Amino acid sequence: MSQSATAPTMADNFFLEAMKPAFREDPYPFYERFRGTAPLLRVADTIWFALGHAEVAAMLRHPRLSTDEVQHATTKAGREPDPNRARSLLFMDPPDHTRLRGLVARAFTPRRIEDLRAATEGITNELVGAMAAQRGTVDLIEAFAYPLPVRVICTLLGVPARDEAIFTDWSRGIARSLDPSILRSPQVEAAIVDARRNIQTYIGDLLAERRRKPGDDLLSALAAVDVDGDSITAREIVSLAQLLLVAGHETTVNLIGNGALALLRAPDQLALLRQRPELIGSAVDEFLRFDGPVQINQRVAMEDLDLFGQKVRKGDELLLILGAANRDPAAFPDPHRLDVTRDARKHVAFGGGIHHCLGAVLARMEGHIAFKALLEAFPAMELAAPPTRRPTFTLRGLETLPIAL
Repeated sequence: MSQSATAPTMADNFFLEAMKPAFREDPYPFYERFRGTAPLLRVADTIWFALGHAEVAAMLRHPRLSTDEVQHATTKAGREPDPNRARSLLFMDPPDHTRLRGLVARAFTPRRIEDLRAATEGITNELVGAMAAQRGTVDLIEAFAYPLPVRVICTLLGVPARDEAIFTDWSRGIARSLDPSILRSPQVEAAIVDARRNIQTYIGDLLAERRRKPGDDLLSALAAVDVDGDSITAREIVSLAQLLLVAGHETTVNLIGNGALALLRAPDQLALLRQRPELIGSAVDEFLRFDGPVQINQRVAMEDLDLFGQKVRKGDELLLILGAANRDPAAFPDPHRLDVTRDARKHVAFGGGIHHCLGAVLARMEGHIAFKALLEAFPAMELAAPPTRRPTFTLRGLETLPIAL
């Protein structure tokens, strides 16, 4: 039977599957169905998938592939650009990206991250103590994985402790904006708009306060950045703070939750990590590889390109499936097995190139402190009931993770 013009494309079928609970529970076997002999797979007239590690890593760094959502109107597989919204560093190309990231780097220093170490350890110990006092069964996401990075990122930005709870709600709303639009309902779209408006107003007010009375926080530092007369505008700071809030804690929640679940489902690796805590650093990278917090990245071709033997046209979308790249057997032997002794540092969970995650050092630090504390405090920790997944695709994480302490 001939295919009609309106017949579902491979991309349509992919996203229909992505809406199902079975996909959210374990997308990796489904990715394997798309992993074929072609390094770049055309799944619709203007959409390509890349699932191989080498191809994804190369395209994350390709200078003629754009992330700019304003310049490139996207198809239904991507996010619709909003010209009235402050542009995010995530969706900028050079020279705008180069300028802003360079200015941000002057405030987001390694020393500032190191200063957060003591605060992170203090918050971690407090949360672990509260869990120990509960005894019995606790939800690791609610009791630990979510509040830890929220409190750390709020400490970094200078958000008062009393406002951390509302930040959590707003962040969850904004996180849904990273999903392909085909997976978002009108109700979700409304929640995204509402959360974005609330957080922009809040951060704008907080920034004005910090400009009147600077503190020892990143928001104050960003406001003070001035290089040869070039400073970061208030609109840019609000957009950056919003990005750091979502990217800086939503992904870390998922790193801790996904990593803990992977360990609990691999008792031999859990036992090994308890015996050899010096492996925790490499284990964090293995958690990022094995079940990463971010599953997909997007690029748009800025001109006609020959990529891996395929003719990609200007304006075509390339969906880089990070989760599939991190399970590529050509890059990682026995990729579907968790191995805390593996050197997994070449994973692409933090992206790559000029858009390599600004908070990667912070995320690794938080992960190391979190898993060290959990393993020390709860030597008999085990899964108490099946976990539940969040209804998101781009950001992959757990809604609940019941554990017996």
